[in-house]
Amino acid sequence: MGTTAGAGGVHFVQHGAGRPVLVLHGAGVDHRETEACFEPAFAGAADLRRVYPDLPGMGATAAPESLRGADDVLDLLLEFADAVTGGVPYLLAGHSAGAYLARAMAARRPERVAGLALVCPLLPGARDVPAHGVVAGSGDLGDDGFRGYFVVQTPEMLDRYERFVAPAAALADAAALARIGERWDLTPDGSPSYPGPTVVVAGRRDSTVGYAAAVDLLGEHPRASLAVLDDAGHALPHEQPALLRALLAEWLERVERAG
Repeated sequence: MGTTAGAGGVHFVQHGAGRPVLVLHGAGVDHRETEACFEPAFAGAADLRRVYPDLPGMGATAAPESLRGADDVLDLLLEFADAVTGGVPYLLAGHSAGAYLARAMAARRPERVAGLALVCPLLPGARDVPAHGVVAGSGDLGDDGFRGYFVVQTPEMLDRYERFVAPAAALADAAALARIGERWDLTPDGSPSYPGPTVVVAGRRDSTVGYAAAVDLLGEHPRASLAVLDDAGHALPHEQPALLRALLAEWLERVERAG
């Protein structure tokens, strides 16, 4: 494993060797959450170099005043991808806001992206977002952050929250995130949706972004598989690890067949 700083001062960790896989986390956390969820999901997949960056204003990546909105973050991530992949076609995955950015990256540079995985994606036009509810557990564990994020509220999930999610809060640059959040809508540039092997995974109980807008992506991405998982909310990568691993394995098979 290595920890270093890449293009634009983006901090990241990486594991393994081979084709790069960039995995982008959501808002308010850092690379530790996606690393904790996607490393087991990629277990057994050979020849992959898994790269987990901290997005600007989170973890160990600063967000200078020059970053004024999502368009600037997107440009920075495209530069970062060029720097860490060395021109090799790479895989791209994201959770929540990370999926929003990953989808835009793939649309802008489809020739550079070998496959796209979107997990609980934040999308424009979210609708029919269900009320938050508990599907497992007593509902009285942990703090408000845990209870509002997880629908599977067991001691195991609380341990994951306390180890991989909550510690990032102290590192977040609240002022920078507020500044970028004011211009969070990406400017359309006319690029069509990414046409390569895609998997979309949504939680039926996701009270943050819902699942209805994710279902719409099936009609926009011509090579997309779609799964909506019951008993999973926005913390789906924690709550349904076996299903996530199976879905990513099938996606990787399709990527290989596509060359």
